[in-house]
Amino acid sequence: MTSLQKPRARDLGLPFPGIPGAFNAITDVPGVEVGFCTLTDPARKMRTGVTAILPRPGTTPQPVWAGHFALNGNGEMTGTHWINDAGYFLGPILITNTHGVGAAHHGATRWMIDHYGDYFRNEHAWAMPVVAETYDGVLNDINALHVTPEHAIAALNARASGPVAEGSTGGGNGMIAYEFKGGTGTSSRRVPIGAATYTVAALVQANHGLRPWLTILGRPVGRLMPEGALYTAEMGSIIVILATDAPLSGLSLRQLAKRAAIGIGRGGTPGGNNSGDIFLAFSTANEGPMPQVALPVLTKQELNSERLDPLYLAAVEAIEEAVVNALVAGEAVETVKPPGKVCRMLDTERLREIFGS
Repeated sequence: MTSLQKPRARDLGLPFPGIPGAFNAITDVPGVEVGFCTLTDPARKMRTGVTAILPRPGTTPQPVWAGHFALNGNGEMTGTHWINDAGYFLGPILITNTHGVGAAHHGATRWMIDHYGDYFRNEHAWAMPVVAETYDGVLNDINALHVTPEHAIAALNARASGPVAEGSTGGGNGMIAYEFKGGTGTSSRRVPIGAATYTVAALVQANHGLRPWLTILGRPVGRLMPEGALYTAEMGSIIVILATDAPLSGLSLRQLAKRAAIGIGRGGTPGGNNSGDIFLAFSTANEGPMPQVALPVLTKQELNSERLDPLYLAAVEAIEEAVVNALVAGEAVETVKPPGKVCRMLDTERLREIFGS
């Protein structure tokens, strides 16, 4: 994955709490890979893309234990009915724009059939990938349906571990957060529980919030930078993906996903009516075969729910920082609907001044 070009929030001297992993990214969870397909062509009013997250490596399918929560449901995340019932999903997670969900789902299904070839040939297997979206129609001609199944496959084939490019990457390419250029952001935390240390990490597609709401580490940044506001009412969304290597039950993962509401709330959003605030938490622990081909009795490890408060706090902190990382990676972009305006980047020098760094 390409190295990061712009300073991240911590590089600007912002005193975020908690201890991040080596990359301060969702890829700090062992095995998790992220890929992007970024589509930019101003002549075609195209600024969109696909982000792909693969929780488990390898071509042998294994369940990914998960929990889902929607703070406000004005949006889409496919596969969640089964996650709510079964507590797991198989394969990748994709994030794109609102009108790209079908194409991304088609591409992810094709990729799964090919990637898990023996399983789909030999079993009565079904593909139900997780595909989420936020609306990029201010900076992208969303009705042109630029995203195709091939772009989803390209994002999956580009997946890698290591540093994660932020801002206008993949599905985050056309997104706006707090009326600044938003997009993809990520962060992680290391959490000791008992004798072990676990990682919890977030990746967000930030496309939510109004300027006056923006609060960073308690400072009213949005009110201190009011210039260039675009909206009179919120018209965006945010997708939050939480990953951990801690062994958690489906119920505990749903409880972890709920904490994303607090994480985004720290940035100032109340979860507006027009915002799809949709969250998914997954664990890479408890490797094993798909339940359809497993033994009748399953044995899994599970952390005591009474010991999970440090994980909850780490998730909140990682999400808060991931949103700010998306903002500080932004650049000024002209709008396509309505034309002729500019979505400004967050002024990182003024942000340094606000924090005295």
